[in-house]
Amino acid sequence: MPEADPWSAAQVGSVVTAVPAGLWLAALLFAGIAVWRSPEPVSFRLIADRLLRYLFLLPLGVQGIWAFLGHVFLPEEAASAIGWAPSPFQYEVGVANLGLGLASFYAAFKGFEARAATAIAASCFLAGAGFGHLLDIMAGDNLAPGNAGPILITDFLTPIAILVLLILSPRQPELKAATRPRAEPSLAGRIEEAMKEAEKEVEKEAETEASEEEPPTRLEDELEHARKAMREALNSAPKQEVLPPDEPPARPGKGSRSRRKGAADISDG
Repeated sequence: MPEADPWSAAQVGSVVTAVPAGLWLAALLFAGIAVWRSPEPVSFRLIADRLLRYLFLLPLGVQGIWAFLGHVFLPEEAASAIGWAPSPFQYEVGVANLGLGLASFYAAFKGFEARAATAIAASCFLAGAGFGHLLDIMAGDNLAPGNAGPILITDFLTPIAILVLLILSPRQPELKAATRPRAEPSLAGRIEEAMKEAEKEVEKEAETEASEEEPPTRLEDELEHARKAMREALNSAPKQEVLPPDEPPARPGKGSRSRRKGAADISDG
């Protein structure tokens, strides 16, 4: 009795049917757990970030690796599950899925630019594959699980969901950068921070001293007003006439003595 092939076409078809839907459900489940465990408040940006992360990890990343393994290492079973004949082109399709899967793993934990670039490549690849499946269904009535099963839905659902979330997500710095612990500053950084703190303290003291310099009080204003009124009163009062001092009598000099002497001589004669 021949040994049963563990990777028969029927079994591969069952896996092909289950994997896309299972990865999508797992992405929603893990994203919900991540949002539930996040600190409040929960914003739309946080929800979009977690959904994008797990969509890149599972429906794109894991599914890309899974498709690579099937097309490269099990080409006959993979082709049969899609309803096609084996082809050497499966190797190229498998390697393309490998690159897409690895890029998705990288974009899951990076910013908007990395996610947008990966989403564009994934959208072209998956949407093109989805249209190919539709044409094959309409042309040859190919209802194989790898052609008309859940993979047909996810070929369109995954890129649409990722592009919509990217468009609606705010263009801000990464949540991971905002929530990760702050790195210990270097010695130069600590010195610079200390200098800034000292400058702030000096400015604060200067502002305090300036605020403590009170304007003249009301009493000083009244004294100044009284001094001004007194000066005005003194300036407007009539001035008293001041008489010059009496001239002292003339002090006799040499001429007077000579005159008195001459008079005496005359009287003697």
